[in-house]
Amino acid sequence: QVQLTESGGGLVQAGGSLRLSCAASGGTFSTYAMGWFRQAPGKEREFVGGISRSGTSTSNADSVKGRFTISRDNAKNMMYLQMNSLKPEDSAVYYCAARIAVAVNMVYLNNYDRWGLGTQVTVSS
Repeated sequence: QVQLTESGGGLVQAGGSLRLSCAASGGTFSTYAMGWFRQAPGKEREFVGGISRSGTSTSNADSVKGRFTISRDNAKNMMYLQMNSLKPEDSAVYYCAARIAVAVNMVYLNNYDRWGLGTQVTVSS
């Protein structure tokens, strides 16, 4: 099964940008649809965005539309989250996740089979 490792988090000022990466190993990356989630202290983990196995289809949560972009490179076994115009409310631990099933709602955590350990993003005001 695929193993996932996030990187690229850090501290950034409001209005700044970060690019998160998710490296996959130990499986056939292109067979997994992927997602990004985040969890702030005291809050539930929430959907940020998802991308299809081929990378041709993406979907973002309303809270990040127009600011965040998801992409993947199946040749490199990588997924990315480009985050622009960051806000303090974007501060959270960001997780990448992989799922085999495709005919399911990408928003729901339980539909994902594998998770990374997360990377912290902190946006200062």
